[in-house]
Amino acid sequence: MDVVSDAIAAVRVGRPSSNRLRVGGSWSVRLPSYEGAGFHVVLSGSCRLLPDDGEPVTLGTGDVVLLPHGAGHVLADRTAGPDAARRAVPLAEARDTGGPGPEVELLCGKYRLDRSRTHPLLAELPQVVHLPHRVGAHPELRSAVDLLARELDASRPGSGLALPSLLDLLLVYMVRACLDGAGPGLWPAVLDDPVTTAALRALHSDPAAPWTMERLAAEAGVSRATLARRFTALVGRPPMAYLTWWRLTLAATALRASDAPLATVARATGYGSPYALSHAFSREFGVTPGKYRDAARAA
Repeated sequence: MDVVSDAIAAVRVGRPSSNRLRVGGSWSVRLPSYEGAGFHVVLSGSCRLLPDDGEPVTLGTGDVVLLPHGAGHVLADRTAGPDAARRAVPLAEARDTGGPGPEVELLCGKYRLDRSRTHPLLAELPQVVHLPHRVGAHPELRSAVDLLARELDASRPGSGLALPSLLDLLLVYMVRACLDGAGPGLWPAVLDDPVTTAALRALHSDPAAPWTMERLAAEAGVSRATLARRFTALVGRPPMAYLTWWRLTLAATALRASDAPLATVARATGYGSPYALSHAFSREFGVTPGKYRDAARAA
C-alpha cells in the first residue's frame, strides 16, 4: 500500500457518518470540536463556515471543505453577521428562520479517527482545507461528490453499503487534493523526494521484513549515509525509528480491529515473539497489548 492509504487506514475507527442539511433564510448551526475529521459538501446554494479559531470561509455550490483535526465551527447563511456564532443551534435543530437568502443544501459528515497514532502526513494538514469547485480541478473528488449527490437523491437497493463506501473514497480524494495543492511543506517535499519515497514505499509494502539500513539503502539506490540524512531531514526521524513507530501503529490497529492472537500480530508486524511485541508495545503505549485491546473495545 502507498503511504497516504496507510496513513488514513491506520487511524480510521468505525464507519463514517453523515447528515443532509436543507435550510434557508437566516440560519446558523454549531458543530462542536470532534475527535476525528469533519467535512461538508455544498450540494446547492452557498453559505459561510466560521471556524472557532480562524478566518471565515465562503462556500459555494460544489465546494468541499475538510476539517482534518475536528475543529469546532459554525455554518451560517451567506449574509450572516457577527452574531452568527452566538445564535447558532445544534445541527439537529437547524431550520429556516425566515429572512432573505435562498435554500442551501449540504452533506455534513465526520470520520472517527484514533488521534494517538496520527501519521505525520495527516498531522501537517491545516485546521480547515477549502477545496473550491473549479472545472477540471480534482476530477476524482468531483466524481465522488456527484455520486454522493445521486445516492442521496434516491433510496436505491444497496445504498446502505454504497454511501459509507463513497464517504471512504471522499476522504481519500480530499486528502489527495490537499496534498496536490499544498505548495511548500513537509510531506509534499517528502513525496517529491525519490530516495525518501522509495524507502517509505519499501517499509510500508513489507513492514514485517527484517529491514536493516543496508537493505533499505539498497532499495532506495543510495548509500546508508545519504538515506539517513535525507530521510531524517524530511520525515523527522531516522528510517529505523520510523519503522518501529509504524510497526507499533499497525499492531495497535490490528489489536483494535481484530481478535487475532498476539503471536499473529507479532509476526505480521516484524516481531519475533509475542513477548518482543509486548515489551515494545508497553514501552510505546504505556499499557500491555491486552489492556490496549480491552480499552479500545470499551470505548
